[in-house]
Amino acid sequence: MKIYLQIQRFNPEKDKEPVYRKYAVEVDPKDRLLDALMKIKNREDPSLGFRKSCAHGVCGSDAMVINGKERLACKTLIKDVAKKDGATVKVEPLRNLPLQRDLMVNQSPFFQNYRQVKPYQINPESVREKERIQSPEKRKQFDDATKCILCASCFSACPVKQEVNPEFLGPAAVIQASRFIDDDRDKGFEERLPELDYPDGIWPCENRFECTRVCPRNIKVTKLINLTKRRITELRKDKEKTKPRI
Repeated sequence: MKIYLQIQRFNPEKDKEPVYRKYAVEVDPKDRLLDALMKIKNREDPSLGFRKSCAHGVCGSDAMVINGKERLACKTLIKDVAKKDGATVKVEPLRNLPLQRDLMVNQSPFFQNYRQVKPYQINPESVREKERIQSPEKRKQFDDATKCILCASCFSACPVKQEVNPEFLGPAAVIQASRFIDDDRDKGFEERLPELDYPDGIWPCENRFECTRVCPRNIKVTKLINLTKRRITELRKDKEKTKPRI
């Protein structure tokens, strides 16, 4: 089967704007898009830039926009994006992040937002034994959020960041916050509030569900964002009830 990959190219040393170049590739319908990219890089154009690592959908490094949708190249089969011989597949870098080269983006803004929500357990209490014991039932409450591989697909697909508020914290950072907020061993909810409960924090989300649709790990991203919003609202109400009356 012969297909064409229309790939966005950009070399900051010589290009003012990105351009598209089309490559013909012989593939099997069961090949992955990553296989096709590697054929081009190894056999035709070694200057092609893209990221990859584990090639098994775990590291998230080869996230890119394929036919207009955020996907992992290592999990995208040719037959799912090219329905017939001679089909053209458009491949572009992630959106909402500065372009570095070809299919590579600068992920610093994404990870800056990730670090902002303190994605680690906060608990000043001393550990009684070797670890803080947790029941399977309590673990299930935040299990979905632990599947995140920080691929930035949701960050790229978010229409709020594209169209409304570029400073929005972004779905992935909120998911990381929710993972610890919903962990009964964690005591850092109020410590994370300044990074969540402000105009560019969690509230710009408009429930458009694009983050959920593109997540390669099938995380219910929008649901977790809304649950975190609810937790913040409930905390506000509780504080209002306990506020001293003057």
